[in-house]
Amino acid sequence: MRYKNVYFIGIGGIGMSAIARYYKFKGCNVAGYDRTPSELTHALEAEGIAVHYEDDPGCIPASVTDTLVVYTPAVPDDFGELSFAREKGYRVIKRSKMLGEITAGQRCLAVAGTHGKTTTSTLVAHILTESGYGCSAFLGGISKNYGTNLLVSHGQTVVVEADEFDRSFHQLHPSIAAITAMDADHLDIYGDLAHVQEAFRIFASQVSETIILKYGLPIRPEDVSAKIFSYHFNEPRADFHSSNLRLDATGHYTYDLVYPGGVLSDIRVGALGWVNVENSIAAAAICLCCGLDAQKVRRAIGSFEGVRRRLDVHLNTPTLTYLDDYAHHPAELESAISSIRQVFPGRRITGVFQPHLYTRTRDFAPGFASALSALDKLILLDIYPAREEPIPGVTSEIIFRDVTAPEKVLLRRSELMDYLKKEPLDVLVTLGAGDVDRFIVPITDMLKERR
Repeated sequence: MRYKNVYFIGIGGIGMSAIARYYKFKGCNVAGYDRTPSELTHALEAEGIAVHYEDDPGCIPASVTDTLVVYTPAVPDDFGELSFAREKGYRVIKRSKMLGEITAGQRCLAVAGTHGKTTTSTLVAHILTESGYGCSAFLGGISKNYGTNLLVSHGQTVVVEADEFDRSFHQLHPSIAAITAMDADHLDIYGDLAHVQEAFRIFASQVSETIILKYGLPIRPEDVSAKIFSYHFNEPRADFHSSNLRLDATGHYTYDLVYPGGVLSDIRVGALGWVNVENSIAAAAICLCCGLDAQKVRRAIGSFEGVRRRLDVHLNTPTLTYLDDYAHHPAELESAISSIRQVFPGRRITGVFQPHLYTRTRDFAPGFASALSALDKLILLDIYPAREEPIPGVTSEIIFRDVTAPEKVLLRRSELMDYLKKEPLDVLVTLGAGDVDRFIVPITDMLKERR
């Protein structure tokens, strides 16, 4: 290892924290800055990684030649620590480029897509680990099987979530990859859907062996050099698809996988919802193309517990259920809500949604309103700004006014808990990519007391 010290600006991000853990595993001195304490930063501190929460260049290790500085694009260019590191001559590298360097020379299995990539990549890593094949993995969520977003092995296979934000995935050159979706998103980066799709085509062109596409995505054989397969939840024309789908009383699906090698019968999906059937088909396709035994793939899908904040069940009784999901794009909300509706038929679904980013709210307000209208009741919170400054006229109201759910209410974040304490609830789901997850523990505790 060339560097003794690796310093992270934005260490609390899900992608940054995985790389920080990797360098800690490799024996480096690891430390970093994040804007606010969180469950993830507390976990890093418990693992021996120093984290601070003020912009303080003095926290960067003094030895320029022995220190690598990694930063996230969510940090502004004029941030004090970042400016200091550049001025003093440290090697400063963006997170995406760092991940590209780590995976270079290894057999990289990547999952890209505007939604579905976190669960699918985590499931690929689980199948490889559970089957004994083994892998390292840099994941975009916390695996419930392993309690972490980083897996390490001494083999040469690495699984990564290929993030389209800021064109990060262009730093990767996978052997095998899947693309789960190519919807309009991050329009502050790309401008329009055509440029989003072009970015995915560039990523696909960098795959060397096999690319597995959600059926119908606009990538043509002439766009890539890799062999193309397609997958779909239930489209029989896809190379990998389900048949004989059935739902049991616990909300879990079992299906038969039709694929180029035959039929793999009776796959029970360990994670809830039809959306996880589709994710499991994509993950199985990657692993089968990688040469894994089909029966080992089937068993591993059954033992997959899912990813935190992805249809994550915190309480489940016949009369009171609470789930949490990271959905922050209209297509993700549609998938999450329809999956919940199928798993809990006939029950009243109340959704708490926190919009993420002013630009995304502005760009997709009609889509958000349409998706959220599938709830029985919507509780809509203020926009979580993340890295953005407010945009005049862009508030949660531009979503709220067009929602046609039978009931809806607009609340400030600070009002939520008092409101929920008085609210009759059946199935409750919190939704969003901001800090709505800070409510998971208090909501769960409150509902357990109510039960």
